[in-house]
Amino acid sequence: MGSYLVRRLGQALLLLLLVSMIGFAILHLAPGGPMAQYAMGSNMSQEDLDRIAAQLGLDRPLPVQYAEWLWRMLGGNWGISYRDSQPVLHVISSHLGATLELMLTATLIAVLLGCWIGILGAIRRYSVFDYLATIGAMVALSIPTFWFGLVAIFIFSVELGWLPAGNRQTIGDGSLLDMIHHLIAPALVLALVETAIWSRFMRSSMLDVINQDYIRTARAKGLPEWRVLSGHAFRNALLPMITVAGLQLPTLLGGALVTETVFTWPGMGRLFLDSIEYRDYPVVMGILMFSASLVLIGNLLADMLYAVADPRIRLG
Repeated sequence: MGSYLVRRLGQALLLLLLVSMIGFAILHLAPGGPMAQYAMGSNMSQEDLDRIAAQLGLDRPLPVQYAEWLWRMLGGNWGISYRDSQPVLHVISSHLGATLELMLTATLIAVLLGCWIGILGAIRRYSVFDYLATIGAMVALSIPTFWFGLVAIFIFSVELGWLPAGNRQTIGDGSLLDMIHHLIAPALVLALVETAIWSRFMRSSMLDVINQDYIRTARAKGLPEWRVLSGHAFRNALLPMITVAGLQLPTLLGGALVTETVFTWPGMGRLFLDSIEYRDYPVVMGILMFSASLVLIGNLLADMLYAVADPRIRLG
């Protein structure tokens, strides 16, 4: 386990380095740049632009800029936001809570609902419910998340007036009930695709388990069906889902970015798009590295938890 952990951490660090190099190069080689925002001012002279570029360090060669950025980041200094003139860590942390709130709520909904649909679909294989669940999952996986978000806003906000159209809370009202009211629509939209994925994996895993010999032995002993399913089949079917949870983190982050934009949710996804539009390179790179680290850590924890849950798995 120790050697495996060291090897995986080394691979993760190399991958993060590669991600940072590619991301830094793409941002700085793209047309425009942070100086375009200043150049739009009618009272800006070329001397003023050159002075601002020197202050931001944008007048140096790209490899030098990357080396300086990497050295500062390794020291805990992620830079200063071009737009807010605030430390990048402060800007990201101020939006992190909203994203975690949305992602955790959506994950809870997806796991509970997806597992229930998957288990019921496996038990009632080829039934009307199973076919409807399969069709629903294919539809959810085929249609873009932003479309579901726009439809949800139109139906539940515009037509019915049941839910707010966006934001995290009503201005002047910070009550828990008001925040939950705003959370319902974006959490359900974000959970929709995740529910479809969890239900498909859970159905497949459950079908593999209920056909095993030890399940037939448990039934032959006269155990009630609910006990066979809950005490034997369900517990063993959950093991592969640990890996699924780790692999779904990138999908969840991508879905959060789209959902936050549609519902004007003040999280990291919305901040990421706003920072790209403003060419706020330090914030974009900070979010990119934070997200990449989160994905790598999630995958590593999933592998380790799977080995702990199943003694037959040996990591080495």
